[in-house]
This record gives sequence, structure tokens and C-alpha cells, in this order.
Amino acid sequence: MNSTAAEAGAPERAPGSTQHPAVQGAPAEESGATRPRDRLSRQNLAGWLFSTPFLSLFLTFMAFPIVATLVMSFTDFGLRNVTDPLSVNFVGFDNYTKLFEDEKFVRALFNTCYFVVLGVPLTIGSGLLAAVLLNSGIDRMRTFFRVGFYAPVVTAIVAVAVIWRFVLDPGEGLIAGLGHQIGLDTPDFLGSEALAMPSLIVMAVWRNMGTAMVLFLAGLQAIPTDVREAARIDGAGVFQEFRRITVPLLRPTMLYVAVMTSIGFLNVFEEPFVMTDGGPSDSTLTISLHMYREGFNFFHMGYASAMAYVLFVIVLAVTLLQLRLLKDKTA
Repeated sequence: MNSTAAEAGAPERAPGSTQHPAVQGAPAEESGATRPRDRLSRQNLAGWLFSTPFLSLFLTFMAFPIVATLVMSFTDFGLRNVTDPLSVNFVGFDNYTKLFEDEKFVRALFNTCYFVVLGVPLTIGSGLLAAVLLNSGIDRMRTFFRVGFYAPVVTAIVAVAVIWRFVLDPGEGLIAGLGHQIGLDTPDFLGSEALAMPSLIVMAVWRNMGTAMVLFLAGLQAIPTDVREAARIDGAGVFQEFRRITVPLLRPTMLYVAVMTSIGFLNVFEEPFVMTDGGPSDSTLTISLHMYREGFNFFHMGYASAMAYVLFVIVLAVTLLQLRLLKDKTA
């Protein structure tokens, strides 16, 4: 009877069926296979929870203002719309077309390009020269010189501006005092249309060369010594070694320094704002300073937003151009 019951309870299989009894264990294997997925989903959930504070701050103070500024650039948003934002009018691309009809903006664009074209190469060149000297030419007090070159970078721009205004003052400045000692008249560096922007460029190069120096110094120290020794054995001189060995191996560092310095110089604001307030006769007016005046002095928020995105496009174009020019050589 037991055998009969077992036969009665057993499922019938069709003749020729190849089903294996082990198939009965398939549901257990499937449930086991889902466990790594459950652990992965819990890990993802934990990661998102830990990222929530940063994402909240980013969305609130970065992403939302960026999108709001883009929308605002197509409107005539002004002071009257602060209390009633819904009364704003959509003007399309009028703000962008007005930019290139604005003489002040065209002058600010020219001044910014002038600042970048002269300032960036001087900053890179002076930083590279200081790095080479500190890496091989100066043996004593090397740490002292490193700190001295980098100190202006971490010094507040207001303090730097006050010092440089005293140095360049035509009446009681340091340069004027030295000039009087030898019987020379000192020009008004910040009051002259021809000398105001070059004076700001000199100050900006002096203040930013420390960053370039530190980066180039790290790149120089990463160059293998056996490469230099092989070049010297082959008869390469100092300048040949610098041109054939140092500069090619420093191209990735040079690319980074060029991109970051260009972005900073295109957004120049503090130097003309503190030193000259854009004068004399708008000779030191930059895009950032003009944008600040339009947005916070005259409350033309829509117009200032359009100016900000034009500056963004310029920064993006300059960055892509630098990456394009140095891409093959740094690959």
C-alpha cells in the first residue's frame, strides 16, 4: 500500500520526458540569486542617503540659481519684479542683441581679452621660471622662497589691493619715493588710461604666479632623473634639455595651469573693483565688473544674466580651444 500511495502522489511524466528531478530546486536557486541584488540596492540607497546633504545644498545654491539665471536672461527682470516675479515680461534674445550694441560692454570685452592675452602668458612664464629655479637653481632657503612666492595667493585681495595702491600712488607711494630719490617723476599708474590696465596685470601676475609655481614644481619633481641623465650623456645642454625634455613632459601640467589661469583671468573682478572701480574712462572695466554694476547698481537683472551667459560661452570656448591645441601633445 505504501508503494501504491507513493505512486499515486507522484506526478506523472509523459513518456520520453527529459525533465530532471533537480529542477525542483530551481526556485531556491532563484531566491538565492536575488540576494546580491538586494544587497546592491541597499548599498545604493545608503549611498544616496549619505549624499542627500550635498545634493540638497547643490540643488538649492548651485543648480537652481544657474537655471533661474538662464531663464532670467530671456526676460526684462528688474527691481519692480522682486516683489511681483509673475509680472516679468519675456523678451527673447533682446538682451543678447543689446549686449553688442552696448559700448560699455564692447569696451569691457576688449579690456577682459587684453587682460587675459597679456596676463596668462606672463603668469605661466613667471611661474615656470620660479619653479625651475627652486627645483634646481636654488639650494639654500628653498622653503623660504616657496612660501614667499605662494604667500600672495592666500592673502586677501583687499589687503593686496591696499598694498599695491600704496606702492603705485603717484604722491606718497613707494615707487614715487624711490623716483624722487634719484630725481625722476613717477607717472600716475592707476590714473592713466594707458598705464592702469598694465598695472593691474602686473599685480595679478604677481598674485597668481605662486599657484603656477607650485603646480610646475610638482611636475618638475615628477620627471624621472634617468631621462635627464640620458639627455646629458647624449650631449644635450641646459637649454636643449629644457626644450626637448622638460617642456614636453610638463605639457599636462602646463595645460592645467593654462586652463585654470585663463578661467580666473576671464572672470577678473576684484582687481579693478578695488583698485580703480573700472576707471579711468572705463579703461579697466571688465565683463564681471560691468555685469555687477548692471545687476546690483541698476537692477537690470535680465540684462546682467545675459551678460553672465555670454561670459560663460567665452570661458567655455577658450577652454575647449586650449584642450584642442594641447590634446595630441598630452595624450
